[in-house]
Amino acid sequence: MCIVTRERGQPDGLLRFVAGPDGEVVPDLRLNLPGRGCWVTAEREKVDLAVKRNLFGRALKAKVTVRPDLGETVEGLLCSGLLGMMNMARKSGQFISGSGKVEEAIRSGAAIAVMHATDAAEDGIRKLRQANTAQARGDRQAEIPVFRLFSAQELSAAMGEGAFIHAAALAGQAGEGVVKRAIGLARYRYGPEMGAN
Repeated sequence: MCIVTRERGQPDGLLRFVAGPDGEVVPDLRLNLPGRGCWVTAEREKVDLAVKRNLFGRALKAKVTVRPDLGETVEGLLCSGLLGMMNMARKSGQFISGSGKVEEAIRSGAAIAVMHATDAAEDGIRKLRQANTAQARGDRQAEIPVFRLFSAQELSAAMGEGAFIHAAALAGQAGEGVVKRAIGLARYRYGPEMGAN
């Protein structure tokens, strides 16, 4: 149950927090830290509210310290997790980049999600959006999700040679891991309606 909204939810829609050995509240994104935990809806706004309202001590039934930038820390961890999974998926051939390759993957039905840099040119995005729409109509399915989560500069700093402007996740465990983490980061930043755009 979320300590902010008091609503029950599934673990994939919530974030777990525990008190570390020094009493500082830390996020448990992998759900493997020991000790009593509490849950917050997986949205930046809710984490910031939990910090502002001092809800962690009561929920954890302990005297705890909470860093004021806890919401930012969680976002940084979610970003690192997604970037790491992109690199892993790339190594396993389940994450490709380049407008031409991405368009081909969309049209062939191999792509399960598309990613654009936030500062990607609109004409490149439009071209891939048209491919996505055409593929969905042809297969009579919903369009695959599209994410815009990092700028080209952020991607270059984090991924070096692996940076991209347009990319696609392909089917497979690593590609699906990219999509899952992208949905989680988008929901955290923009709320439940913004899992993909």
